[in-house]
Amino acid sequence: MSTFKNIQGRNIRSYTTNPDNPLEGQMWYNQTELKLKGVTASGAWSSTSPMINSVQYRGGGGTPTAMFAAGGSLISALTEEYNGSGWSAGGNIGTARYEMGSAGTLTAGLIFGGFEGPPGTTTSNTEEYNGTSWSEQNNLNTTRYSQGGFGIQTAAVYSSGFNPGGPVTDTEEYNGTSWSEGNNPAQARYDVGTGGTLTAGIIFGGGGATAPVVYANTELYDGTNWTAGPAMNTARSTLGGSGTQTAAIGFGGRSTPIVAITEQFDGTSWTEVGDLATARRNITANRSNTGNSEAIAAGGSPGSGTVTLVEQWNFTANTVTAAAWASGGNVNTARYGGGGAGIQTAALSIGGETPRTGKTESYNGTSWSEVNDLNTARNQLASTGTSTAALAFGGEDPGPSNHTETWNGSSWSEVNNLNVSKRGNAGFGSQTAAVNAGGFGPGTVDYSSNVETWDGTNWTNAPNSLPATTAEARAFGTATAGVVCGGITPTRVATTYEWDGTNWTASGNMSVAKNSMYAGMGTQTAGLISGGNLPPTTTGTEGYDGSTWSTRPNMSTARQQGSGLGTNSTDSAGLAATGYTGTAATAATEEFTGETTALNYKTVSSS
Repeated sequence: MSTFKNIQGRNIRSYTTNPDNPLEGQMWYNQTELKLKGVTASGAWSSTSPMINSVQYRGGGGTPTAMFAAGGSLISALTEEYNGSGWSAGGNIGTARYEMGSAGTLTAGLIFGGFEGPPGTTTSNTEEYNGTSWSEQNNLNTTRYSQGGFGIQTAAVYSSGFNPGGPVTDTEEYNGTSWSEGNNPAQARYDVGTGGTLTAGIIFGGGGATAPVVYANTELYDGTNWTAGPAMNTARSTLGGSGTQTAAIGFGGRSTPIVAITEQFDGTSWTEVGDLATARRNITANRSNTGNSEAIAAGGSPGSGTVTLVEQWNFTANTVTAAAWASGGNVNTARYGGGGAGIQTAALSIGGETPRTGKTESYNGTSWSEVNDLNTARNQLASTGTSTAALAFGGEDPGPSNHTETWNGSSWSEVNNLNVSKRGNAGFGSQTAAVNAGGFGPGTVDYSSNVETWDGTNWTNAPNSLPATTAEARAFGTATAGVVCGGITPTRVATTYEWDGTNWTASGNMSVAKNSMYAGMGTQTAGLISGGNLPPTTTGTEGYDGSTWSTRPNMSTARQQGSGLGTNSTDSAGLAATGYTGTAATAATEEFTGETTALNYKTVSSS
């Protein structure tokens, strides 16, 4: 009889508490709890950052940290890319379409077939993706549409599908240049789940010629022939699929009704595991060839309309808690158009309007308390610094203002003014080294590109202005490594500019053009903006990695013109307070926390 040591290579030891950094499969006796415990892997879905566009029937490929999603309803040419944290825009496909087959990776992707229109025709078109742009390739031999496909860009398979005559069994293989006919599976069906490679592929589920006929059967491909595999527990079509021939995962889809059911395949049988949080069909999956321990379920339809929802599957010894916004303590006075300074656990909300005010409140990570007001009441001001050493400058009082004040942890003091009066200006840096950029002023609707730098005593006009006039932009970072993004000029823009202390450099655009966002959260290489005005007022949140913006989980309350905090920390700990919801000022506070992982401890016995 084998022992635990023979199986795991280690003995069961006794500890007064749980050991630090235990390994997966390790077991120990917890003397305090009087329990045998261990670390074991388990699976669960967690919500992650939403897609930019609400679509379904997209072609997808890659891994959970490097994925593409292309095309989609209604006849879209858009591509989005996922980096494990959020979504950003990729290169457009050449032929707009939806419900196409797909395979490959983010930097070597493949889409084929699909439905293009109006007037509503199927296509045999094939395109390859290099991570930047799509290029036309040789067409499929059989024109059809259907989600499906597996393999890599130079060795892919498209099997089954639908054309005007109904479901087909046709199989074609792609060698990186052209398609050739392969042997067909037994079941004619479409919108199947898939996984694997050209020589070890798998298809499962799918739909029949007429709804609501759906299938549960599995077929396995060895590069030449198809063989029957075990059936899933729940028959369905338009499901997501990923993994390999011996470690696949199928999720969601159209059964009766639309389901959230997730099943894992181990090469022998299908087992039901944790459900998606949201039941949906027409899901975009990453079709990874790396097993069933990770997968992405993006977009789709819960029955009517489409969603931007994205969930990630992790089968791991860690418990993964997705990034999210959570409610914090409300400010005492609802308002909007104010400034902010500090970090998530030690922050200031400064000034604002309803009506115009100099009110300042301090946050300790739980609740807000009233402290001494600004000397000059104003709104639409810029601010930066910490909860004990802040700087507030510009604003409206009632016209564009040049007032500058410093905060010492208990009161505000007037110091030397800006050279140019501004409102709707953007600021970043610290109390002793700051930058003021853009804004309205000195005229009422005078869009400005003016930049001034602060040395702790005086403001100096910088030799290099913003590359474009802008107002109501947002900014974060330091006086020598800052970012200014978005704004209105007079149309809303998505532009991003980086400051190195002397010069401005254009960087990647935000996913969506907007103004009046919450910002001041993060550094030049890890920033966060949220909310804002598109119009309408939005909950949308994006993160910046030093070159590219991508989506993050949305705020709960749509709003603009509030205090965005978290200056000079990271994009994993932000704060959004006050703001305008589109109809009224709000006192709401939300706290952002990035994704975290923790070991998943299991009790093996009760005594």
